[in-house]
Amino acid sequence: MNSRGMKLFTCRWLPVHCEPKALIFLCHGYAMESTTSMKGCGTRLAKAGYGVYGMDYEGHGKSSGLAGYIPNFEDLVNDCSDHFTSICEKKGNLKKMRILMGESMGGAVLLLLHRKKPNYWDGAVLVAPMCKIADDIRPHPMVMNVLTKLSRVIPTWKIIPTPDIIDVAFRVQAIRDEVRSNPYCYKGKPRLLTGNQLLKVSTELETRLKEVSVPFLIVHGEDDKVTDPSVSKLLYESASSTDKTFKLYPGMWHSLIYGELPENIEIVFSDVINWIDAKIATGNSRLEIEQKRANDIKTSATSTSNYL
Repeated sequence: MNSRGMKLFTCRWLPVHCEPKALIFLCHGYAMESTTSMKGCGTRLAKAGYGVYGMDYEGHGKSSGLAGYIPNFEDLVNDCSDHFTSICEKKGNLKKMRILMGESMGGAVLLLLHRKKPNYWDGAVLVAPMCKIADDIRPHPMVMNVLTKLSRVIPTWKIIPTPDIIDVAFRVQAIRDEVRSNPYCYKGKPRLLTGNQLLKVSTELETRLKEVSVPFLIVHGEDDKVTDPSVSKLLYESASSTDKTFKLYPGMWHSLIYGELPENIEIVFSDVINWIDAKIATGNSRLEIEQKRANDIKTSATSTSNYL
């Protein structure tokens, strides 16, 4: 239950025969959900030894709210932050590293989670992140101006003129069919206020890429027609992170972890898991800093007590 009294669906995938070596938090894309579209991702990462957690946003999947409706993107980010941090703060998880993984709009959620708590997360995997909506699916500026004004009057109306995202996002026809038959995936045109929120968030993110400081891996398909690969490259070049990697896959589409050819999905997950494994192998620098700070405070308190 979130702070607004709405029920949110959550899920997890855990290793069977070992304690999770780190925590991974999944942020799904717009109009998608966790049960089906993120299942393969969660299963692969759990088999690699990680504890994986997901959540359907308000208006998405099995969670409460009008389907496909995002009245306030900040509320969505806060819901994720509240749920994910509650898992991190459990006694058995306090010493585990924390990795965010976001696909498409989930990449925007990830970046805003990082901005909300810059030193809380140990790494991030951005899959075709929504730092800018591709020009091919963005309505003309004059149309957007009219729609923005209308969103204040009829916010839930589904009248934004966009091509069928399913056809341009998912390369494999069987996956397109699966998405279309999935009752938990939203398939109508974007609602006016939702489109306004997505445009606002992506435009702001594009202007603040240099503020990203978390270690990250970006994976993006070169033939993506939904989010712009050039902006992922700009994020890689602009971010203040000292630990950053960018992989651009020739011939691949938008949905790299669910809608691509099986052999391409294998390539992407191999790169993702290798990057996370390497990050875990270097140790938990955040935890070391926190322990040092705690010891310094303890030492200072002891010294003051002795002096008194």
